[in-house]
Amino acid sequence: MRNLHKMLFLLMFFCGPVALAQGQMPAPDALAKSVTDEVLAVIRADKDIQSGNQKKVLELVEAKVLPHFSFPRMTQLAMGRNWRSANPEQQKKLVAEFRTMLVRTYTTAFTQYKNQTVEYKPLRAVAGDTEVVVQSLIKQNSGPPVAVDYSMEKTDAGWKVYNMKIEGISLIENYRNSFNTEVQKNGVDGLITALAEKNRGTQVTQK
Repeated sequence: MRNLHKMLFLLMFFCGPVALAQGQMPAPDALAKSVTDEVLAVIRADKDIQSGNQKKVLELVEAKVLPHFSFPRMTQLAMGRNWRSANPEQQKKLVAEFRTMLVRTYTTAFTQYKNQTVEYKPLRAVAGDTEVVVQSLIKQNSGPPVAVDYSMEKTDAGWKVYNMKIEGISLIENYRNSFNTEVQKNGVDGLITALAEKNRGTQVTQK
C-alpha cells in the first residue's frame, strides 16, 4: 500500500482528448505521451491549480481525463465475483459512486505536482491487440523513479484505462479487497451506501 495514494494523482495525467484527423485512433502510448505533455503544461501554467483551487482542478479532470476511463469495467473488476450478485440498478449505482469516489479522492492531488517528469517505455504490442499495458516511469526531483503501468482496452471510442499498477500494486485489487469485505458484511446495498457516504464526505470545496 505504500506510495499508492501518494502516486495515484499521476493517473490523472494520462488520458484526455487529442486533436486528430477524423476517424484516426492514436496508439495508446502515443496518446499517453501527447496528453501527459498537454496536461502538465496546463498545470505548470495555471497558478490557481498550483495554489489548490480544487474547482479548477475538477474542471480539468472532467474535461481531459474522465472521457478516457472505462469506469464500468473498472467497477466490475473491483467488485470481482460480487458483480454478478448485483442487479442492473445496483450495478449502475456502483459505477456512478465508484467514479465519483475516484474523482473526489484524487482531485486534490493535482496540486501536489512538483515538476515530476514522465517517461514512457516502448509499447509491447502487435497489430490487432485489443488490450495493452503502457509502461511509464515517473521521475522525481529526489528519490528513484516510480514505475506506473496502465492497463488499457480498445473500444469504439478509443483506448481507455481500466486499471493501473504503481510499483506493482494494482489499483483494482486494492479496491476489490475492501469492496469484498463490505459486501460480505452488509451486502451490495451496504457497499453502495458506504461509497455514497464517503463521497458526501469528500466533496470538493469550490473557491
